Parts: sequence; C-alpha cells; structure tokens
Amino acid sequence: MTTAIEQRLIDVGGLRVNVAIAGSGPLVVFCHGFPGLWYSWRHQLPALAAAGYRAVALDQRGYGHSDRPVDPAQYDANHVMNDVLRVIDALGERQAVVIGHDFGAQQVCNLAVRHRERVRAVVIMSCPYDFDLAARGGRGRDGGTDTAGGFATGVKPSVAFAAVAKDRFFHMHYFQSIGPPERELGASPREFLMRLFWALSGEGGYGGYAAYPPHGTGYLDVLPPAPPLPWRWMSVEDMDYYVAEFTRGGADTAFIGGLNSYRVADRNWELGEPYADANIEVPALFVAGANDLVLKMIASDALDIMRARVPDLRGIELIPDAGHFVQMEQHLATNRVLLDFLSGLG
Repeated sequence: MTTAIEQRLIDVGGLRVNVAIAGSGPLVVFCHGFPGLWYSWRHQLPALAAAGYRAVALDQRGYGHSDRPVDPAQYDANHVMNDVLRVIDALGERQAVVIGHDFGAQQVCNLAVRHRERVRAVVIMSCPYDFDLAARGGRGRDGGTDTAGGFATGVKPSVAFAAVAKDRFFHMHYFQSIGPPERELGASPREFLMRLFWALSGEGGYGGYAAYPPHGTGYLDVLPPAPPLPWRWMSVEDMDYYVAEFTRGGADTAFIGGLNSYRVADRNWELGEPYADANIEVPALFVAGANDLVLKMIASDALDIMRARVPDLRGIELIPDAGHFVQMEQHLATNRVLLDFLSGLG
C-alpha cells in the first residue's frame, strides 16, 4: 500500500513554505540542506507514517514550491528557525521531534538550544552540533582555534573562508559573492546537481579542491563528471524531479536558498554569540554516512566535542557504504536508526 503524501503551503509570516505531510501521530519535522528538497526525505516519510508518526518535510525557503526571497538576510538563523516553529503551530502542535541534514542540522541544533520548549528531541545529520559555519566548532565562546580547512577558526566565517581562498578555490568563499555563482550554476542546473550529488556520495570519492586556483575557478570546475543515471540510490525520475523543482523559479533563483545560506554565515555567527556556550539538553542522535566528506573536512575532535556538548546524546550512527546523502544512499539503515531512536523517547 502506497502512503499518501499531502503537500501544503503554510504562511510563516509573509512568506509561504511548502511542506509534505504523511501519517498521523506524534509530529516529526524533517529539514533538508543544500542541495535538497522535501523529496530528499521521500524514503523516510512513508516509513515513519507506517510506524505511527506524523512525518512532515519542508521545502526550505528558497527551494522547491516555497517562496524564494532574494535578500540573503532573509535566510539567517532566526528566519529559518521561525519557519519550523510556524509550521509546528500551523499543524496544531506545541512540540516536535526535529531532524535536520546539512544546513538543516544547523537549523535543528539552533532550535534545540534557543527554543528548547518546542523541541521534544533532535536528530543531527552529517554536520555535528555547532558545525553551522559559525566558526566555533562547538568549542564555545572561549574555545581554541583549529583551522580544519576553514572551520572552527575562532574568527568570523568570512575571514576564515577568505584566508583559505588565498591559496586555492574554496566554495564557501566563492558563494559569498552575489551574481557569479547564480549565473554559473543556474546555467547548468542538471549538470551541477548530477556532479554534486555524485561527488559527495559514498561512491563519488571526491578528492576536494586543493589543486584548483582561487581565481578563475567555478564550482563546476572542481566537481568531477558524474556517471550516467540510474545510480544505486537515485533514478532518472528522481533527478528529473530535483531539476524541475530547483529551476521552477528561473535560473537566477534556482539555487538561491543554498547560496544565501552560505552568505549569512557572519550574521549567524553574531546571532549565535549569546548561545556559544550552550549545550543541547534534549534527547539527541547523530547520524552520518561513514564516508561523508564533511567528517573529513571538520576538526578531528568534532565528534568528541559534540559528545561533551550534548549530554543526552543517545548515539552516533555512522552508516556504512554512504556518503553525505545518507538518508537516500542507505535509506533502510537510516530508517532503522531513526525509528529506534524515536521509539526510545517514550
């Protein structure tokens, strides 16, 4: 039997966010990263609905059927946290379990700290707690520094990104400029999505961009070509859906949600300062692909720091044979660890 998935536009305060809803029961909200859509959770929604949960996945602002403000300021931590809170309100609930991947991990960690009363539990995927481009790396306000490829440096993100970009191409620095990334990626959306999904997957074996010069290099230049579809975890039809949804607003805003999430790194650093030493106190789980490139880019002690900063961390699940898109690459294993965690909440 196919699980029905309803899509609904919800007003989050002058802006509409599209959500996909399946099932009934305790509320679980999924927040994707870049590149992502509600569709990135297409394997999780039916599994949770069948297990007795109301599973809801957002198209984040700037993505899919949701509205796409152009101003980067509209994508800071306060705005994206508010989106989730307004969705929970619109669904008639006070609390939810929140699950976030990539930029969504930043979103749900911030919710767990800054709106603890609204978060029943949190699942952090791919990017450990405080790995949110805030450049603190979980070390808090007075933590030590560790360049770690431009992360956890103890300085504003844009300063750290620029330092890395003196010697080589660095996508986080490249994305700070408004215009060139939109034109490059918007002109080749399918090629970009194919290359990025493959490069960051467990099978992609992406070696990074250290060999590429900082000037005259675009993001497509550093991403190797992807093999033809279908892949083990993505069909031609899946990719068609991604391309159609990203480009529905035109080339100029095709990837505005992801690009602007990088551009508010300094603003989020400032917003996060009062909470720099705060722990996540709600029940938590960390999930990532064992071959996730993020785990190779960040500081070597990032998971240990997370253990110290998340007292009720109930597991660190590194799922074999998966890279950055673990919820799609190994969806059955991901569903098992999510359902085990949810069942333990009581």
